[in-house]
Amino acid sequence: MGSFEGGGLPPDDVVVRALRAGDEAMFAALLDTWSRGMLRVARSYVSTDHSAEEVVQDTWLAVIDGIDAFEARSSVKTWVFRILVNTAKKRGVRESRTLPWSAFGQGGGPFGDFGAAQGGQAGFAAAWPTPEGEALAAEVRVLIAEALGRLPPRQRVVITLRDVEGCTSDEVCEILEITAANQRVLLHRARTAVRGWLADYYESVKQPE
Repeated sequence: MGSFEGGGLPPDDVVVRALRAGDEAMFAALLDTWSRGMLRVARSYVSTDHSAEEVVQDTWLAVIDGIDAFEARSSVKTWVFRILVNTAKKRGVRESRTLPWSAFGQGGGPFGDFGAAQGGQAGFAAAWPTPEGEALAAEVRVLIAEALGRLPPRQRVVITLRDVEGCTSDEVCEILEITAANQRVLLHRARTAVRGWLADYYESVKQPE
């Protein structure tokens, strides 16, 4: 199998056949494409970066072990991330880091608008224009990462999957095994909090007239 220039992956059936055949180039392409996002998601459940790295490693081992049994009832990415979340939850329980999903399952108002950030990897950039140029854009990315780290774990993993990894609401519900209503509440709360923190930042850096 050749290299995957531009970061794109082939269709799932091609990916599955390659993994079952032990194609190292395909496995490397998946690692390059998904591992960073997997680390972000895993870190929502565990207490250290090292633990998150171990969760990702264990997930990839489980993927290789389980690929022959993959039945294509979901996308390969959804399947991999569901394994990741289950692995991270187990690790988090051992670290006494997790709370039951039901703690966030009730309440919340209607799903709020998030500017242009309604479901894609470009959401944050669209929601907060950066007229000062690339330096400010880089600074805002750091601020967003810090803001995500301040969120409760359940909100953090939902907004990470939706707005950083570009998953759809249906994919998030399947990965996390939560209802659509729960997903909307968690996402709305997370986006509102992050947006508020960034608004405070912009207010603090305004130049005096």
